[in-house]
Amino acid sequence: MLDFKASEQLSFARTMRALGAAGDMTALFLQYQAINLALWRAFETGSVSKDFLKVERFRKTFMENGLELDPEQASKLYLESLSDTVVLLDGAVQLCETLAAAGEVGIITNGVEAIQNQRIAKSGLKNTISFVATSEACGYAKPDVHFFEYAARMARPFAKEQAIIIGDRLDADILGANRYGIDSCWFNPERLPNASEAVPTYEVSSLHEVIRSLA
Repeated sequence: MLDFKASEQLSFARTMRALGAAGDMTALFLQYQAINLALWRAFETGSVSKDFLKVERFRKTFMENGLELDPEQASKLYLESLSDTVVLLDGAVQLCETLAAAGEVGIITNGVEAIQNQRIAKSGLKNTISFVATSEACGYAKPDVHFFEYAARMARPFAKEQAIIIGDRLDADILGANRYGIDSCWFNPERLPNASEAVPTYEVSSLHEVIRSLA
């Protein structure tokens, strides 16, 4: 529902400016993004902790670019900015309202719990969302089945055959749905090929297509 890449890029640029860095941050952000993604993959396999990830992504980015900046301060500023930076995907409001009228909408995320709750509160979607399940509170991350079991317990009367997960990540959202035994809808706006073991029930390139796919 949220454009995480846009939010991350804005927050990253604000953090760098606050630390005194100048110039175009595009190339640096792309490098940070690759480092961040690799660390999230490591977190999802249990190789690193989330607290380590939060700082290490900046430490490594700064080290590889010869920047003498404080990674712990960068992490603090970035997370503060990310909480306040909300960019909705096109069709997010309509989709949430339509789904909430037909059933129950929950957010399941590997993100930082405090940040996710603040972002949902600022998004204008809060009235359509019944619960937010985070890996931080659960102790397991997508695609671990334990996380999906945890999220299901947060929902009202839950039946796998009536549930679906909509997500943009094959390795976390769709694979997790496969392992848990529920339908899935892969949000694939860039129309990327699927060379993974994950098998989505549906595939869409825009949120406006979701309702038509489920009808």
